[in-house]
Amino acid sequence: MADQDAQDRNLPASARKLQKAREQGQVPRSRDLGHFAAIAVGGAVLVAAMPWATGWLKARLVQALQFDARTVANPQAMLERLAELTATMMWMVLPLGLLMTLVAVGVSAASGGLNFTLKPLQPKFAFLNPITGVGRLFSKQQLVETLKACVLALILGTIGALYLKAHVGDFASLLGMSLPAAVESGASTVLGGLALLVLALAAFAGIDVPLQRKLHADRLKMSHQEAKQEHKESEGNQEVKGKQKAKMREVSRRRMLAAIPKADLVVMNPTHYAVAIKYEDGKMAAPRVVAKGVDLLALKIRDLAKGAQVPVLEAPMLARALYAHTKLDQEIPQALFAAVAQVLAYVYQLRAALAGRGPAPGALPELPVPPELDPHNTPAPDMELYE
Repeated sequence: MADQDAQDRNLPASARKLQKAREQGQVPRSRDLGHFAAIAVGGAVLVAAMPWATGWLKARLVQALQFDARTVANPQAMLERLAELTATMMWMVLPLGLLMTLVAVGVSAASGGLNFTLKPLQPKFAFLNPITGVGRLFSKQQLVETLKACVLALILGTIGALYLKAHVGDFASLLGMSLPAAVESGASTVLGGLALLVLALAAFAGIDVPLQRKLHADRLKMSHQEAKQEHKESEGNQEVKGKQKAKMREVSRRRMLAAIPKADLVVMNPTHYAVAIKYEDGKMAAPRVVAKGVDLLALKIRDLAKGAQVPVLEAPMLARALYAHTKLDQEIPQALFAAVAQVLAYVYQLRAALAGRGPAPGALPELPVPPELDPHNTPAPDMELYE
């Protein structure tokens, strides 16, 4: 099952999974790169400080090898001398060690990025399972790391052995030199061997950096099912979103129908399109569309308008143009101002006649609707349906 699962993971990790892995402390880092940088910087500092360090070391050795009768007779004084020399040596070793540590941390951060998290320190009781533990021992990454460590140890050991064999005479000759000369010659010989080891570590770091990135990418690969699940989680459940949209459409539809009794008139086509218009002089810069619909919704708008005694006029071309080029609660386009103004004037005359304040108007005149706004002549952009 594990092999089958690994075979199914053939998709690269998504940005979300990479971010989650980083939050858990999983970033591609090369230990060999840190080792190389630390040793290289430490060696460079030693070479640069060689004249001063040689003189300082000579002085410390001369001081350490000076004894008097009181020191020899008092063991406690010997211990004090040893503690003093140890503290003196620490003042040289500790700054160098701190510098190498900072370099290793800085290089590691540069290769994998800064990442502060405490999750890797949290106890994971699943690791106590011996069965899964055996599987991790023989995992691809563990086998690669073990093989790499063995090869590195073999190469470094071989370089060290060959270097010592080639310079065994130089080390033996130190016995015949004076102490200052022996210190200087021995330091030069050791630094030569250190340079060879640094070159070997540089070669391994050059291989290990892309290798760690590849292993990290392989470890975070996703299956098609995981990708679908992550997409569903990030985008949200489509079924739930569909229900939410349907609920929003229903709420919008109810609010739209509730505005019809307050409209001034409804323009129809005569049954396929219906648009309700409202205009309040002094409050609105232009008439607004408060409801619109097609087919069954258009009939619903007509019936509600008649029940609320809102005038319903048949103006097919105007109804189609208003439906295609207006949105709810928005003003009508400027190109339809003249046509809508004629319709509103007709409705006001009709209301005045019914109230006995004027003569009845004649037939509704032909309305100046631009032909290009009629969706039957040109396709209507962004038609919004409320069905």
